[in-house]
Amino acid sequence: MSGGEVAGILVAVFWAILVSFLAVALARLAQTLRATTKLVADVTDQAVPLLADASAAVRSAQTQIDRVDAIASDVQEVTSNASALSTTVASTFGGPLVKVAAFGYGVRRAIGGRREDAPAKSERERRTVIVGRTVSSTRREKRNSRNNRGKKD
Repeated sequence: MSGGEVAGILVAVFWAILVSFLAVALARLAQTLRATTKLVADVTDQAVPLLADASAAVRSAQTQIDRVDAIASDVQEVTSNASALSTTVASTFGGPLVKVAAFGYGVRRAIGGRREDAPAKSERERRTVIVGRTVSSTRREKRNSRNNRGKKD
C-alpha cells in the first residue's frame, strides 16, 4: 500500500464518521421537530377554545357596560329631577315658612314682653330656655340635685 492509498482510506473513514455524526444529528433534529409540531398542534387545540371563551367574555362585558351606562344616565336624570323638585319646593314653601316662623317669633316676643312688665319676684325666679320650653330655676336646681345624687351612688 502506498501513502496515497493510506491517505485515501483515512479520508474515507473520516468521511464515514462525519456522515454518521451528521445522520445522528439529523435524526435528533427530526425527532425534535416532530415533538415541536405535536406541541404546537396541542397548543392550537387548546388555544382556540380559550380564545372563543375570551371573546364571549368580552362580548358579555360590553353588554354589562352598556347596561351600566344606561343606569348611569337614568341616575343622572333622576338627580336632575330631584334637584329641580328641591328648588321648586324651596321656592314654593320656603318664603311662607319663613314668614310663619317670623310671625310665631313675634307672637312669643309680644307675649313675653307682657310678662316682663310684671314685677319680678327675685333673681332666682329667672327662667332658662331649654329646647323650646322654659324651666324655672327652682325646678332646674331640683333636677340638678337629683342628677348629682345618682352620680354619688
